[in-house]
Amino acid sequence: MPLGATEGIVRRARRTIKGLMNFHPVGWEEVEDRGRQAVRRILEDRMRRRIRGYLEEQISRGEHDRRNGHYSRHLLTSMGDIELTVPRTRRWSTVDVVQAYARRAPDVDRCILAGFVYGLSTRKVAEALLPILGERISPSTVSRVAKVLDQAVDCFHHRPLGDHYSILQFDGVVLARKSGRGALRRPVLVALGVRPDGRKEVIDFLMAPSESQAAWEGFLNDLYRRGLTGEGAEMITTDGGAGLTAALSIVYPRIPAQRCWAHKARNITEKVRRADRDAVKRGLRRIYQARNRSDALNAVIRFGARWEGMYPRAVRCLVQDMEELLAFFYFRDPDWRRAARTTNSIERRFREVRRRTRPMGVFSDRTSIERILFAVFSDENRKQGAATPFLLTQNT
Repeated sequence: MPLGATEGIVRRARRTIKGLMNFHPVGWEEVEDRGRQAVRRILEDRMRRRIRGYLEEQISRGEHDRRNGHYSRHLLTSMGDIELTVPRTRRWSTVDVVQAYARRAPDVDRCILAGFVYGLSTRKVAEALLPILGERISPSTVSRVAKVLDQAVDCFHHRPLGDHYSILQFDGVVLARKSGRGALRRPVLVALGVRPDGRKEVIDFLMAPSESQAAWEGFLNDLYRRGLTGEGAEMITTDGGAGLTAALSIVYPRIPAQRCWAHKARNITEKVRRADRDAVKRGLRRIYQARNRSDALNAVIRFGARWEGMYPRAVRCLVQDMEELLAFFYFRDPDWRRAARTTNSIERRFREVRRRTRPMGVFSDRTSIERILFAVFSDENRKQGAATPFLLTQNT
């Protein structure tokens, strides 16, 4: 990735993190310093009282313990680093006052998560936070904090579902996961629903070994068991893969299927010479942008008459799936026709996934890429007003 682009990402992440922390630059240094001292005094006073109470309790029980000096413990907060003096006895320490040996306050953890979710590598997250916190955070610390997302991801995959969608869309998108052995290409199976008010929601996703019928059937059956029975869904849009088509005929056999026009157009144009591709695309647009199904069929006839002699395979690729390609004319509203005829909504979300993962280097395991997928999809759901109830916080 070009150096300038990486620096731009760091700058944007830094601005985002500052906003999340409600950072006040004007005159804030003095406030920060006083705040740090106040937090230090409060915590150290609480620890002194705790150890005094502990020793008194030991005496009342007839047990013996005594003070054994103190040691330093750093607590990293949004106001910067605070060095605390932690008193102890020969058998006990008051460090639980600072959250059971925690070295970072929860708001700093949230900022670390924000940088990670924003698409920065663990090293770049540390770099972005350095001028804000005045303390360097190790990449290993960032990785450990990012693991708090795992519980949210697991809840997302197991939450109950409902039949809230007029259109269901399924697509398998191949994603390259960089590892120590090179790039591993694995498909991600995605389910997206279009609600009656037009809002789009990523329902769930699965990193699968392939796009086989068995993989799709397992994913769809899991969705069905959790409550996505398809009741009320008027159409299913698919990428046209053989494995998905076979699985849908078993799990959702009664819902009409629409073949994605974006995938079909790519398949057709691959079969024609580069010089004719623009003309072929215009012919395809006349079909799926027709006013009604009858006009679309007439456009198909004209397309075949023009290109059958030159590209019989391209024409055959079109007409063999004509019924499923024109299913979207079931809808009268042009907006619903556009929503039903492609799986582009899923493709667009994966462009954001790739943008965020591009600078991140090697992923240690599939869990790390699942965190990014969950973060991007949850963020897109939030923008659509269809957010899932799993927040990116320390308490997730």
